[in-house]
Amino acid sequence: RVVSDTVPLCSGVGLALCQRLLEEDGRIHLCIACRNTQKNEDTRDLILASYPAAQVSTVEVDLGNLASVLRVARELRCRFQRLDFVYLNAGIMPNPHVNFKALWHGLLTGKVLHMLTTAEGIMTQTDRLNGDGLQEVFTTNLFGHFMLVRQLESLLCSNEKPARLIWTSSSNARESAFSLSDFQHAKGQESYSSSKYATDLTSVVLNRKFNKQGLYSSVVCPGLVMSNMTYRILPVFLWKLLMPIMWLIRFFARTYTLTPYNGAEAHVWLFKQKPEYLDPLVKYHSCTSGLGKSYVEPRKMDVDEEIAEKFYQKLLELEKQTLERYSDLLD
Repeated sequence: RVVSDTVPLCSGVGLALCQRLLEEDGRIHLCIACRNTQKNEDTRDLILASYPAAQVSTVEVDLGNLASVLRVARELRCRFQRLDFVYLNAGIMPNPHVNFKALWHGLLTGKVLHMLTTAEGIMTQTDRLNGDGLQEVFTTNLFGHFMLVRQLESLLCSNEKPARLIWTSSSNARESAFSLSDFQHAKGQESYSSSKYATDLTSVVLNRKFNKQGLYSSVVCPGLVMSNMTYRILPVFLWKLLMPIMWLIRFFARTYTLTPYNGAEAHVWLFKQKPEYLDPLVKYHSCTSGLGKSYVEPRKMDVDEEIAEKFYQKLLELEKQTLERYSDLLD
């Protein structure tokens, strides 16, 4: 089995996932994709320190740079004949801001637990355009992955054995943050939420288009994990002060997984499932009980399948424009 994992940094859920997959099956070949050579080497060294006999290779890709995505897809097609799993885990949340006024209002109105578990109404980001003229969060969190999947179809689509796409979504994926007329979220301040809802829509349509060709797509939510991304939201000293409260909240909000190991629970659970028995309209949440027991909770996604299809067509149009621009990078 060749498992490809787009890991944004040498820590967090991506690294924990690689380690946990090797716990499940030491025979797999892991191919790790990071943004630069140093992160690739560091991640590989960390994995091999615990699993010295593991087969671990690397590729360099920046999911926010579409030329980089096309180059790595060409490299992967040359190196492998088949991919069994692709974990689409890379993501960014630039310049996050907490709306403390909204948080206080949630406390007064009894909505604070919902806000703390979904970040609804309290978390905003400041996005920007990337070198391709696209919104950076949309490209990194969704479109770069979409382009990669499309370019790897020859390695994924086969009736001999099912191949799997497993997207890292979020409980912050909300329909209210997404607009079909502004699917890159250029006009809003909740680009992360929009990109994760777009991920849910994309997965639904991919199943409709590719299940008959042996390719299955699932989405997971790792819960609230203390990672490099999380630590950018508030100063580290504040997180240290809040940790006892967060451990307490976990008795009421099971999605406070807190550690990357717990956050990878749903990713690993899906690794062991037969995809044809999974519900394509369900998101699989990593959960941890107040006493620290990890488990997976399936939850129906709030997606409009008609909107999903229309959005998918917009992705195809954007893909066509991208391929025309970078035709020199195609085989």
